[in-house]
Amino acid sequence: MSTNASSAPDPLVALGSLPGVPDAVDSVRKAVDRVYGHRVMRRRSNEITSEAALRGARGSAALSGADWALEEVRRRTDFGSETEARTVGAALRLTAEAGQLLSIWRQSPLRVLARLHLVAAADSADTVGRPRQQGEPVDEPLIELPLPDADEVAGRLEGLSQLIIAGSSAPALVTAAVVHGELLALRPFGSYNGLVARAAERIVLIGSGLDPKSICPAEVGHAEQGRAAYAAALDGYASGTPEGVAAWITHCGRSIELGVRESTAVCEALQRGAA
Repeated sequence: MSTNASSAPDPLVALGSLPGVPDAVDSVRKAVDRVYGHRVMRRRSNEITSEAALRGARGSAALSGADWALEEVRRRTDFGSETEARTVGAALRLTAEAGQLLSIWRQSPLRVLARLHLVAAADSADTVGRPRQQGEPVDEPLIELPLPDADEVAGRLEGLSQLIIAGSSAPALVTAAVVHGELLALRPFGSYNGLVARAAERIVLIGSGLDPKSICPAEVGHAEQGRAAYAAALDGYASGTPEGVAAWITHCGRSIELGVRESTAVCEALQRGAA
């Protein structure tokens, strides 16, 4: 999908009226309000936030091919020994970093994306933390969309950046879904694009005020719906058709609702004294 800000005063608003999207926005808002109103949130919100971060990181890593049990993620301290461990470690670092970048996001989203890739890759190679150049490879095996060339990546990243800096009155779900989908479709970095895209979605959801305490891990819902459904919804987004884009936004909405369900279960467990 093109994100050229000159095509409309606020192009994201138009996406919010696509068939099915207003219902998804309303459903997400109600779900988020319910978990924020849980009695446990009044006393133990920090614990819910920490648990949501752990579960969100686990879900994001699973979508990138490292589908570890939650307790394994909780237990492990070494994340540098092999490919899956590095993926889980990257997901945990990104989840921790996302909340530190909110003040920069609205002023310089490209700087934030560069930082996210640096944190994920944990490497000093000169390809880390910058958009890929022509001919540079991309390691993102679970995303099979055609790979845009470097010039298209640069142009679309700039368009996305302009939209974010300009601000939008579109619902948070719409903005988060577009940021997530655009980064996945572009795969601007040589590695860890999926993890970065999902971290950016998290930043939008927190910074928009929809989920200020970061207790609604959309990554959990994306993982629960499965990699096949995730890839199919992304194909719809990349098609640029109204139906495809709407399907991607509603898929992201459902993922947030499933993340809410996960945190609600944590609240209930804490209330029972079982966690």
